[in-house]
Amino acid sequence: MSASIQPAKNAGRLQHLLPALLVLLLALVVIWLSYTREPAEAFLFPRLISSVMVLLAIWNFIRAAAGLARVGDGLAGKTLLNIAPGVGVMLLLVYLGAKALGFYAASFLAYLCVYSLYDPASHLSVKSWLRRLWVTALFMVVIYVLFNMLLKVQTPRGLFF
Repeated sequence: MSASIQPAKNAGRLQHLLPALLVLLLALVVIWLSYTREPAEAFLFPRLISSVMVLLAIWNFIRAAAGLARVGDGLAGKTLLNIAPGVGVMLLLVYLGAKALGFYAASFLAYLCVYSLYDPASHLSVKSWLRRLWVTALFMVVIYVLFNMLLKVQTPRGLFF
């Protein structure tokens, strides 16, 4: 292999390795949080999901480190700039919104914000805003039925519920 091809291959591997490492670190934080919180019964579902998440993150990291992750371009600077607003909204939801407003109210606002940020439809059109509100409300009904009725998971309570 020529010397000019080798640096490009290593740069491509790094573009896959960095996101895989970030996902693995996030998965480790989530599993640590889910296994150190009480009451244990309330964290059964998060423990199950976080355990699967860690296994998948480890597998993904090993594939990226071995150079087997060849799908896509990895994580480029433009991609980071594209996802930064959504990540910011989610961080606000996790650290401020869920405790202050309650899980469902904060999730409604966060989903509506992320949907609005990435929706290419006009932000001046009433019709597009009605569609965003309808889709957000429908999404929250599904989340409520899943967490509250089917899984009976305790969600953060706040000002609204």
